[in-house]
Amino acid sequence: MKPKEILQSEGFVHIYEWKDLPNTVYEKHSHKDKVTLFIVAGDVTFTFSDGTMKSVYENERFDVPVLKEHSAVVGINGCSYVVGEMIEGDS
Repeated sequence: MKPKEILQSEGFVHIYEWKDLPNTVYEKHSHKDKVTLFIVAGDVTFTFSDGTMKSVYENERFDVPVLKEHSAVVGINGCSYVVGEMIEGDS
């Protein structure tokens, strides 16, 4: 199945494609409900409030932990995603 089909089958209410420019920075934030990313191209690295880091690369899925504060930095080649949100606008 394709990422959009997977997210639909899992009940995500808001599914969309997103693209970030190289080195885009997302400041500390958290999500109220489940947010899932499928990386189509590029990479992104998350840093969590406890100091742990998680890099996600092309063809990988990442389920962002609910209510866990984190920041993110997009890699030098940018990043394209398919995103699923349980709450629209929770990204």
